[in-house]
Amino acid sequence: MITEAQFQNELQIIIQNAIREDVGAGDYSSLACIPSSAKGKAKLLVKDEGIIAGVEFAKMIFHEVDANLLIETFINDGTPVKYGDVVFNVSGSSQSILKAERLVLNSMQRMSAIATKTNGYVKFLEGTTTKILDTRKTTPGFRACEKWAVKIGGGENHRFALYDMIMLKDNHIDFSGGITLAIAKSKAFLKENNLDLKIIVEARNLDEIKEILQSEGIYRILIDNFNYEDTRQAVTLIGNKCQTESSGNINEDTIRLYAECGVNYISSGALTHSIYNMDLSLKAI
Repeated sequence: MITEAQFQNELQIIIQNAIREDVGAGDYSSLACIPSSAKGKAKLLVKDEGIIAGVEFAKMIFHEVDANLLIETFINDGTPVKYGDVVFNVSGSSQSILKAERLVLNSMQRMSAIATKTNGYVKFLEGTTTKILDTRKTTPGFRACEKWAVKIGGGENHRFALYDMIMLKDNHIDFSGGITLAIAKSKAFLKENNLDLKIIVEARNLDEIKEILQSEGIYRILIDNFNYEDTRQAVTLIGNKCQTESSGNINEDTIRLYAECGVNYISSGALTHSIYNMDLSLKAI
């Protein structure tokens, strides 16, 4: 997995690129009608229900735009919110508040929706030992924030990107000439390049599970698109040899049943690609 320093760097890149995209040469609307000396105050108002996320990220945005902006926080990341709640107040230069407004709202609305959906999935798993994982099915350029939101909602992060874990999926296996060859080539590559990365291998059926188990050093087997009975058999076959992960069209109706098959993890792209933004507003006060 990526380091904390790498993660923080990703966040800074997101903020800087978003400001470049949105502000460009200047916020001419504000520059045209608001004096540079004007001071103001605004509140982050909740107009929905769910789990709030992105408060700490909003602080990073405000301080990137203007280090002198002051944020008074009332509700922290990961807290349930309802219509009418005020998450924080921001005060300082009116121009700076307006410059940061849309980026703060866009980020928090999406992060809160992801945290809310993740929290719902976590609740479905209560009483089991299975944990929910995100995937790489994220919005291009916004991955660090979306994976942060999953953590805020009570989920766990899968690999961050292609560079921090070996994950041999169906196409890798087919292009390599089979499971055993793909694993052997991956181990050789890691050794030759002095890389210490975990290896996950996807299985499409029970025979592939058995073949994967013939190789040593596998971190986790991805049990992909199995039915319940085959998932239970796969978990039994794997035992304590490595971790297990279920994936493939798992939703609110099926997630509990897959967890009860005994898998360690369930991964779901829906946490990040099938959400509706939480309704939030930044209002002058």
